[in-house]
Amino acid sequence: VNCTSRADQQNGQKSGIDQKSGTSSSSQRTEEKKGSVRMTKKILLDICKQQKLYWTPYLNDTLYLHYKGFDRLENLEEYTGLKCLWLQCNGLRKIENLEAQTELRCLYLQLNLIEKIENLEPLQKLDSLNISNNYIRTIENLSCLKVLQTLQISHNKLRTVEDIQHLQECPSISVLDLSHNNLSDPSIVAILETMPNLHVLNLMGNEVIRKIANYRKTLTVRLKQLTYLDDRPVFPKDRACAEAWAVGGLEAEKAEREKWETRERKKIQDSIDALAAIRQRAEEKRRQKYGDGNSNTSGTSNRSEEEAQEKTEKFENEGFDVCNEVTILPSNRIDNRDLTSGNVPGEVQEDAQEPDSYKGAHFNKETDGNVHSEEPSQTEHAEMMNQPLS
Repeated sequence: VNCTSRADQQNGQKSGIDQKSGTSSSSQRTEEKKGSVRMTKKILLDICKQQKLYWTPYLNDTLYLHYKGFDRLENLEEYTGLKCLWLQCNGLRKIENLEAQTELRCLYLQLNLIEKIENLEPLQKLDSLNISNNYIRTIENLSCLKVLQTLQISHNKLRTVEDIQHLQECPSISVLDLSHNNLSDPSIVAILETMPNLHVLNLMGNEVIRKIANYRKTLTVRLKQLTYLDDRPVFPKDRACAEAWAVGGLEAEKAEREKWETRERKKIQDSIDALAAIRQRAEEKRRQKYGDGNSNTSGTSNRSEEEAQEKTEKFENEGFDVCNEVTILPSNRIDNRDLTSGNVPGEVQEDAQEPDSYKGAHFNKETDGNVHSEEPSQTEHAEMMNQPLS
């Protein structure tokens, strides 16, 4: 009986071990099916090799871990020299394990599954944080970042004034992107008004834009340091017109706009006048410099004109000498030839081969620049008739 009980116990232990191994293997298969990847030291080293980064972790100041399928931040303790960390387009659910990245300036966590802003206290040098396209419902735990200047938190779940009230404790932020959230309360302007260094603001894609009367003018007047709102800048002219509108309505805005336009036109005209004055001074200096030698320069210019004219005439004469050869045959020498057969008599061919006696003899260049032919006189015609055939 004792032997039987011992055998049963051994069989039970084996079956338990088999069940555990089957459970662990099934969980591994499930993780593989989900596509999640552990951020192990070996994988991090392989990524550094692929991207031609340093194999020694602390020498790297940039690490590209985006589009890798990681579901957790881990094993970054050796990468102490990082200044820029790319983690977008993964499956991260929590901000964690960044205690060793004390030199980090830029952190990109967009397009993940993060629901809460947390564990950023070690990143005292962080300048830019991008947590867009996540599931964050409240802005929190950012007051510890004393030098944070850029916060991009678009495409999240922000709704009420309380969700962004923590921005009052972040005076260093100068670039704020709240676009494409669910903000609808116009009183958020009071929160934004308390941010002394806010220069760039994006609220596009929120319902609050339609609920604020004269949206662009209102925000320009109330946010004194604003230089860029949504998709276009706030120029000094826009700010002056908005402030005039806030004081005196549309009439004051129109008058202020006319003042700016008049000032701009005057500035353009002053530039043109200054350029004309520079040209005039240059012309006067040239006249003073060359004024004494006008007679000499005029004589030199006349001689140069004559030389140019002689060269032109020489060029034209040389052109006429190489023109096509023309042979004028007497009419009575052709009348007695039988040309109906299509054969050219030998005498005509010989006459055509005598260019020296008739070459360019009856062509002159008139004043209009064209070449005109002249009919031979009676004496020339008689001489040509009496010339013996070779």
